[in-house]
Amino acid sequence: MSAAERPTPVSAAEAKTLFADLRSAPALLLAVSGGPDSTALMVLAARWRAALENGPALIAVTVDHGLRAESRREARAAKQLATRLGIHHRTMRWTGAKPQTGLPEAARAARYRLLAVAARAVGAGHILTAHTLDDQAETVLLRMARGSGLTGLAAMARHSVLPGQARATVAARGGHAADPLLLVRPLIDLPKARLIATLEASRISFCEDPSNVDPRFTRARLRELMPVLAGEGLDAKRLALLAHRLRRAEAAIEFA
Repeated sequence: MSAAERPTPVSAAEAKTLFADLRSAPALLLAVSGGPDSTALMVLAARWRAALENGPALIAVTVDHGLRAESRREARAAKQLATRLGIHHRTMRWTGAKPQTGLPEAARAARYRLLAVAARAVGAGHILTAHTLDDQAETVLLRMARGSGLTGLAAMARHSVLPGQARATVAARGGHAADPLLLVRPLIDLPKARLIATLEASRISFCEDPSNVDPRFTRARLRELMPVLAGEGLDAKRLALLAHRLRRAEAAIEFA
């Protein structure tokens, strides 16, 4: 790979743009697994916040699903890095019996539920996840395979209501209606390779979840196909562009 083709780290100026619309929030909850994407999210958010005179409090939360022996160690490593970056960290654990089928979906639902609990506890209305351009492309392929319509193929937006929530939720105290929590994906337009380059430039380590390459899971199998599709011109940028255009079309239809 030539120097021109080598992924470049995300600059401070880019980070400022990624989080600019969140500056007035009182607190932001960062979903951090310890993998490269979420580790980069935490590092970039910390750098952005450090450059502000006033800004939101940052709280990192790691959800330990208890599915792998390494998960506790990875949660501790995430906490250690968060502490170095001046970010408060909390580990939430998914306890109880795990389903024999549909495990990825169940784990995702549990993660969002636990993140919501943590966000409410600290008064954060926004939960930031580290979904990337690559994740967006994989999501488009997944939904194409399932025969999704316009809404499904629009894939992931930068902002959305946290899954599993109604438009209005009821607060635990007093039974008053509470604003729904917002899921924010600041890195949705960035390729994973640039996030890894950002960490490598700062010599920050990260863990790799073996389930990401486990052929038992559909997303992992589709991930293996991405280089072949890219060779035919259907790379992550093209798939993300398709999602963007379909989202615009959906918005136009709803307006009409």
